[in-house]
Amino acid sequence: MSVLAAIAVLALLIVVHELGHFIAARSQGIHVNRFSLGFGPTLLKYQGKETEYAVRAFPLGGYVGFPDDDPDSKIPPNDPNLLRNRPVLDRAIVISAGVIANLIFAYLLLVVQIGTVGAPQLNFEPGVLVPAVVSEQTSVAAQAGIKPGDIIVSVDGKELPASQEALPYLRQVIQAHPNQSLPLTIQRNSETVSLNVTPEAGEDGKGRIGVQLAPNGKVERQRANNILEAFTTGANEFQRIVVLTGQGFVQLISNFSQTADQVAGPVKIVEIGASIAQSDAGNLFQFAALISVNLALINILPLPALDGGQLAFLLIEGLRGKPLPTHIQDGVMQTGLMLLLGLGIFLIVRDTANLEWVQKLF
Repeated sequence: MSVLAAIAVLALLIVVHELGHFIAARSQGIHVNRFSLGFGPTLLKYQGKETEYAVRAFPLGGYVGFPDDDPDSKIPPNDPNLLRNRPVLDRAIVISAGVIANLIFAYLLLVVQIGTVGAPQLNFEPGVLVPAVVSEQTSVAAQAGIKPGDIIVSVDGKELPASQEALPYLRQVIQAHPNQSLPLTIQRNSETVSLNVTPEAGEDGKGRIGVQLAPNGKVERQRANNILEAFTTGANEFQRIVVLTGQGFVQLISNFSQTADQVAGPVKIVEIGASIAQSDAGNLFQFAALISVNLALINILPLPALDGGQLAFLLIEGLRGKPLPTHIQDGVMQTGLMLLLGLGIFLIVRDTANLEWVQKLF
């Protein structure tokens, strides 16, 4: 059931994105002949007055189709309500509406979460948690005696307070002391342990000890007292997610070789969503909002076959006063589509192979 819940969340976000395109087109009187959720063989189909609505076998995407590209369309090529015959601004509204819909929906999800089940808030406790030791045999931390679940309560004689500043301070101290011994005080269950760790120098010259670090505290839910507070808190959380997501994209592009393995495909997203649904279904709101923001920012990138790529073509058309030749646009879009499909297949295969139940087969 948790897997189905995660798939439903992903499908809903795709529907929201495509609805943005659909509503933006229909509200301007632009012809739309197809609205599809998913790809592949058709499972369900309904023919409306002008538009065919379909659900297809693979719910990993969707599309809104226009008769401009349909050779069997009976609409005259010079019809002013064909998308290609509309001014640049009208077409830009239709193309960007999917991104806008995802952003608005993400914000509303956060407002609903904060107003109903409440948003998870971390009540900080002293120290920094060590969720995992990267390599329990060879890492500096393991050799020093640090274990998963330990709480580092002081470093170099300075206590780590019950604050969000504790984690960045600890990381800064470790990075600033390559090949220098650092005394640590660790809380392990009810026992207090003192030990020394010597960070090794990384390729960038900064110290590292081979552990994952996380804020120490207990997560509690806090509901808004009124609807105004829900919208205000939701706006703050929405801004935080957008900024962090944007920073993640910048880091991915600027440091691709070290961050490429963090790119997740639909299989990994469903796995994460299923885990969240199983542990705390209330967090699906925030999970869906995060994926919706990611979907929006990915689609606005100026890459072929994405909304951002089509907007780039419109920008060129606006500057030139006429569109690029059709064969150039088609060539770029088809190349981009093949690359995206190839990347999608690679991510699906990789993430499927890394699933725990698949790993047990080998």
